[in-house]
Amino acid sequence: MQFKVPQFIDIEDKVFGPLTFKQFAYLAGGAGFGYLAFHFLPTIIAIIVGPALLAFAAALAFMKYNDKPFIHVVESFIKYYSRSRLYLWHKQTPNPSASAITSGHSRATMTESKLKTLSWSLDVIDPKK
Repeated sequence: MQFKVPQFIDIEDKVFGPLTFKQFAYLAGGAGFGYLAFHFLPTIIAIIVGPALLAFAAALAFMKYNDKPFIHVVESFIKYYSRSRLYLWHKQTPNPSASAITSGHSRATMTESKLKTLSWSLDVIDPKK
């Protein structure tokens, strides 16, 4: 019995004419927010905010950056600026008994087969190449 294998599964279906559902939703949302801006804000502010909202909606719907949708760029931007970026390094002195316990073996418990495996992996790598 033969089955048809779906192809082009990474391409979204066109639902509203040449637009996918996501594109239509972004454009409809941008048009709605643009309408609300012109309806509720003073005219001077609405002239600035309205086209900016429409441009942002168009970018969400159609723009790609590094072959990824623009919404991923916006998401990364929000995550970057909402998280703390203060990284402090504190030097810690290693505790040899604790490291042997966490690694699961110490020098005394190293078996001959483990040593052969380790020496084989070191012999295979040629540092001159």
